[in-house]
Amino acid sequence: MTSPTAANMMPTSMDDEGTPVSVKIRERLAAARKRFHANDNISEFIQPGELEKLLDEVESKMQGVLDSLVINTEGDHNTNNTARRVAKMYLNEVFKGRYVEQPPITEFPNAEHLNELMIVGPLTVRSACSHHFCPVIGKIWIGVMPNEHTNVIGLSKYARLVDWIMGRPQIQEEAVVQLADLIMEKTQPDGLAIVMEASHFCMSWRGVRDMDSKMINSVMRGVFLKDSALRREFLSLIPRKN
Repeated sequence: MTSPTAANMMPTSMDDEGTPVSVKIRERLAAARKRFHANDNISEFIQPGELEKLLDEVESKMQGVLDSLVINTEGDHNTNNTARRVAKMYLNEVFKGRYVEQPPITEFPNAEHLNELMIVGPLTVRSACSHHFCPVIGKIWIGVMPNEHTNVIGLSKYARLVDWIMGRPQIQEEAVVQLADLIMEKTQPDGLAIVMEASHFCMSWRGVRDMDSKMINSVMRGVFLKDSALRREFLSLIPRKN
């Protein structure tokens, strides 16, 4: 559903060329009373050409961080373009899922009335924790129990949806719920099961510096919650991890 927010809720003061683009986007979000937490998608409120301006703004702020870290980026050949590289990394890569629209997903009717368990995975997870912006790297398995009314989507589309949801600062417990909500909305199956296993660099790179710990969590919806035999079948078919 198209929202009037981005085009119609912009105060005239925001036409001022001196207003940072991040402030303009925030004002649109506030006018629409929309949340903009780290793991929210805000693409609806970004106008054409503004991502490039936002990139410049993040670069400028990142340069300030480097200056405050007392790094001579002008004299250091290794860091003299780091602010730009970091800005591009955040906006165009690791946090891209906040700033771009949901990838197009072609849906097909379940013409053959498929009603058997389907499992997709392992799909690679590349994310970052909201607390320290440290990498979260892992795998996801998705189990779908379709019905005759379920929309069928291609296997690669599951990977695209995972990448879109995980391409934001995330908390693993919230990320799998967001992904489950999205897949349920898109496919309308009888049941959905998701298991995610990931390493968190906020534990291995800093803090306790435990290199071997991983987090595993799951979300079960529909028949996977009600049917323990189906749930066991799904879990037994996930390849054993070393």
